[in-house]
Amino acid sequence: MTRTRVEGLLAAFPKLMNTGKQHTFVETESVRYVYQPLEKLYMVLVTTKNSNILEDLETLRLFSRVIPEYCRVLEESEISEHCFDLIFAFDEIVALGYRENVNLAQIRTFTEMDSHEEKVFRAVRETQEREAKAEMRRKAKELQQVRRDAERGKKGPGFGGFGSSGMSSSNTAITDTLIEVEKPKPTPAPVRSSGPSKALKLVGKGKEVDEFVDKLKSEGENIILSSTGKRPSEASKSLPPPTHTESVHMRVEEKITLTCGRDGGLQNMEVLGMITLRVSDEKNGRIRLKFSNNDKRGVQLQTHPNVDKKLFTAESVIGLKNPDKSFPLKSDVGVLKWRLQTTDESFIPLTINCWPSESGTGCDVNIEYELQDECLELNDVVISIPVPSGVGAPVIGDLDGEYRHDSRRNVLEWCLPVIDVKNKTGSLEFSIPGQPNDFFPVNVSFVSKGSYCDIQVIKVSQVDGDSPVRFSTETSFVVDKYEIL
Repeated sequence: MTRTRVEGLLAAFPKLMNTGKQHTFVETESVRYVYQPLEKLYMVLVTTKNSNILEDLETLRLFSRVIPEYCRVLEESEISEHCFDLIFAFDEIVALGYRENVNLAQIRTFTEMDSHEEKVFRAVRETQEREAKAEMRRKAKELQQVRRDAERGKKGPGFGGFGSSGMSSSNTAITDTLIEVEKPKPTPAPVRSSGPSKALKLVGKGKEVDEFVDKLKSEGENIILSSTGKRPSEASKSLPPPTHTESVHMRVEEKITLTCGRDGGLQNMEVLGMITLRVSDEKNGRIRLKFSNNDKRGVQLQTHPNVDKKLFTAESVIGLKNPDKSFPLKSDVGVLKWRLQTTDESFIPLTINCWPSESGTGCDVNIEYELQDECLELNDVVISIPVPSGVGAPVIGDLDGEYRHDSRRNVLEWCLPVIDVKNKTGSLEFSIPGQPNDFFPVNVSFVSKGSYCDIQVIKVSQVDGDSPVRFSTETSFVVDKYEIL
């Protein structure tokens, strides 16, 4: 059939339709149009008059079920955007003018081109990559150890050990390690690897060491190097984004892990926080940090072993045990950690209620959120609800914010740019075939520029003279895991 013939048949179809009749087919002298309304569009199947109309109707229904798998809404723009995906799927239904004996699940499998051999190949390749990364990490540790040994031989003992070796405490259960402090070190003497792999061979030449470290970074490894061991161009790349920070800069970082039941009840909630200090000016190395803890929820605090605990307990001041020593320069040093663990529902920052109700055609789902901690402002909130596969897109009712339906992952994402005291409640309603258990677990993600625990540094001063020092603070509160089971 030529293109002109196809265009002529489609152009004649709107003129042949009669809205006053109940049937959904139209016949001409040569062809039969079998069609089905899809909101503002029509799904049309053009066949010969001798074809079996019952089989044609079944084929048409299968075509209509395929479209929601790729298109979130049945509009012309959405159809055009996913036209090639639809063509590939239609090609699995009809071949050379005849209906293939396939169902929706088989069409999805065929279009994904799932291959067992490809999975095996990928699994083998991932295993090889993991082994190579493990070998590179081992080589990197050897390289760092050689540099440390070279530094000890030239400068002797100094401010080492301001790391995580002494962070265990019998009074608390905090086990997170602090950020390791690296002092500026000279380039080590030549080192040769004893390993058999030529690709991982290490030599002491500066250029080859830099290339090895670059390769580690490209694999996603976080390697800490001394400033003298980097080229100037590479050192500039490792700097933080060009935001204004003072010579004394602190990062307040918190992560929350929360698990709730679908019928209410907090199973577990844990908030881990840390204050990291970075001093970039030598004249501000000998300082003390005055902090305030206005949180009354039983937060467990823990300081670094090199911090004066008596001063911390008596005056809420973070300072070194030896006041004559300075904090390391241009290094991130964790000075204070805290932990809050509870099963008290009143501590939940954002409550999520999901109510699936069975109806005659499936389930009507109502989801609500409420911000309980009105001091927080949550940004980029995404509430992910699993939905059944192979039943098309959900029908959205009332909605605050926006939504995305990912038919490949079978997830409905409810997106809210901001949740704060002015926007503390909201709801989403949708309908879709399924059972109540199909819509759990619900997962939540968000970020916030404010901290959950009211712990902050309020003053920085010099050890000598107690003169104030300008400082900057960067705060983040993020989700590690937040789910409703």
